[in-house]
Amino acid sequence: MAGENESILVKPIESEGELMQALAIREIVFIEEQSVPESMERDADDAQAFHVLAMEGKHAIGTGRLVMLPEAPKDETGSWGRVGRMAVLQSNRKGGTGSKLLTALEAEAKKRKLVGIMLHAQLSAMEFYKRHGYEPHGAVFEEAGMPHLEMKKKL
Repeated sequence: MAGENESILVKPIESEGELMQALAIREIVFIEEQSVPESMERDADDAQAFHVLAMEGKHAIGTGRLVMLPEAPKDETGSWGRVGRMAVLQSNRKGGTGSKLLTALEAEAKKRKLVGIMLHAQLSAMEFYKRHGYEPHGAVFEEAGMPHLEMKKKL
């Protein structure tokens, strides 16, 4: 299972049905696996966010979103985005799907002329984001009952 899986395609979500698939993946990963309260997992940002879906054949296996921030993070200037709700189904982890999702979201951020991306990484995912050039900022904090760290990357 190691290495990149060539059969995985990441695409922008373009329909209500595709958004439903993304929300279903998030429900499995965050609400069922990680016990995140549903009221926290779903938020108003979903309506305005740019969402992507990782597809393996006809099966949706992962998702993520990019939200435009109303203002730059502390000590930063310019237009920033926030990557979040990155989720890959358990049976498809370790195949490079997360990297493909993140790359697609970063490409969209660049298209929108954003100067950087920030995110709240679960501590267990920190090394993944570091490999993609994200730097940790500030102290560990708790979100949805799990330790997180803010991370930023200039584009």
